[in-house]
Amino acid sequence: MTPSATDGSAPRGRSRRNFAGARPVMDDVARLAGVSKQTVSRVLNDHPSVRAETRETVLTAMRTLGYRPSRSARSLASGRTRMVGVISFDAARYGPAAILTAINTAAQEAGYLLSSIALDTAEPDTVVEAVNRLSAEGADGVIAIAPQLWVGKALADTRLDTPLVVLENGLDADTQQVTGDSRTGARKATEHLLGLGHRTVWHIAGPTGWTSADHRLGGWQATLEAAGVEVPTPLIGDWSADSGYDLGRELARRADVTAVFAANDQMALGVLHALHEAGRRVPDEVSVVGYDDIPEAAHFLPPLTTVRTDFAEIGTRSLRLLLDRLDGATEPPVVEPLIPVDLVLRRSSGPAPGR
Repeated sequence: MTPSATDGSAPRGRSRRNFAGARPVMDDVARLAGVSKQTVSRVLNDHPSVRAETRETVLTAMRTLGYRPSRSARSLASGRTRMVGVISFDAARYGPAAILTAINTAAQEAGYLLSSIALDTAEPDTVVEAVNRLSAEGADGVIAIAPQLWVGKALADTRLDTPLVVLENGLDADTQQVTGDSRTGARKATEHLLGLGHRTVWHIAGPTGWTSADHRLGGWQATLEAAGVEVPTPLIGDWSADSGYDLGRELARRADVTAVFAANDQMALGVLHALHEAGRRVPDEVSVVGYDDIPEAAHFLPPLTTVRTDFAEIGTRSLRLLLDRLDGATEPPVVEPLIPVDLVLRRSSGPAPGR
């Protein structure tokens, strides 16, 4: 017969459970550590008033018992669910996917769970429904990866009660914004090609109404105008390599095209394919520059010169902004909303023919 404990100690072999065999709870941790339940709660929420030795005693008790605080316990202790909601659009594209991954990593490190909703369309009703769903789940705040202008308007129209951070879009003075500096990136790409002696630069833009596409188009056009050179009619793609290929075939038939700036790397890949198929050598006859610096860009043939966007920093900074607001900052944190970009030089760009 297995002996039972009669002196208040835990039975041998059951040190990771309370006496009834159930999962350990906060009271069990407090009893083993010799502190109050309130102190355990403060340790769970990293309260600064807890002494280091007391914190370590409580953490040791948690490890001994195998205690894992539930979301409900944290919520009762702090008044928060410690959950962040994320709304994303076109999540299959590299940029939004990389940002979402960075937000998730940063949230885990901060002790938050992530609840994400990926939407196929940006209709106002769909956006409102997503916000309401995250609010109903108890999200402490929401991050919206909102690349389209009408998404920003739909979010503004929801009158969201919880704190909101928006990526790639600006709403109003009360909404924190984080985005890559697309205008500067486009300027750097265009100046690079002009500096190589090309008489002008053709542009394959992203879809109309996308904030980053509009900013890149604007940066390209302003740079050409400032240089006093011809501004060709931009060609409008849809971010896909297929659209870059189709538009690249048009450009390949024009002998006066010697430099192309594509608004993302996938479209640049399509351009490279079209030029190769037409017998136009890159960069000897035509230089190509992309945007984003996706992981595969260095392995294109030839390796792609491109503008690097730090998507990980965009995601991390957006979560930092949201958590600062949740922590009750009376003033918005001083965080630069535009993430700097860098031009990465590879072999797809070179001097203009005859230079």
